[in-house]
Amino acid sequence: MAENIRIPQQLSKEEKYKALLPQLKALLHGETDEVANLANTAAALWEAFHFFWVGFYLVKNDELILGPFQGQVACTRIAFGRGVCGTAWKERKTLIVPDVAQFPGHIACNSRSQSEIVVPLFKNGEVHGVLDIDSDQPDAFDEIDAKYLKEIVEFIVT
Repeated sequence: MAENIRIPQQLSKEEKYKALLPQLKALLHGETDEVANLANTAAALWEAFHFFWVGFYLVKNDELILGPFQGQVACTRIAFGRGVCGTAWKERKTLIVPDVAQFPGHIACNSRSQSEIVVPLFKNGEVHGVLDIDSDQPDAFDEIDAKYLKEIVEFIVT
């Protein structure tokens, strides 16, 4: 098992994702516990990119329940269709929000959050949870993030 995630900070965003992917796959290889894999994934993303907040919400009893994360305390429960996470769950697609203040119904778990990306996790064709990443900078996420984060959640859940 890897002890550290090593991502040189001078790399471009895409190069960082490309450097992270094999390290994350090695870290998770052979581990079957979902919570352990989600926790290590959140930590690896947080360490590699220095995001403001990285975490998972899992679908339980028709709502999203806070799972493993890195960052400050967070909202514990999110209803279907509410906020960015609940909307990504409802729409079954990745949402990139450049300015959370402009997102109708945004749930402000932390007032310092300025932009967000949420990627659904699918299991057996259903949304099983979401990967939620917040930045304290506006417009921090783009299609590069969406592409690689989708790839990451696909190998976490399978």
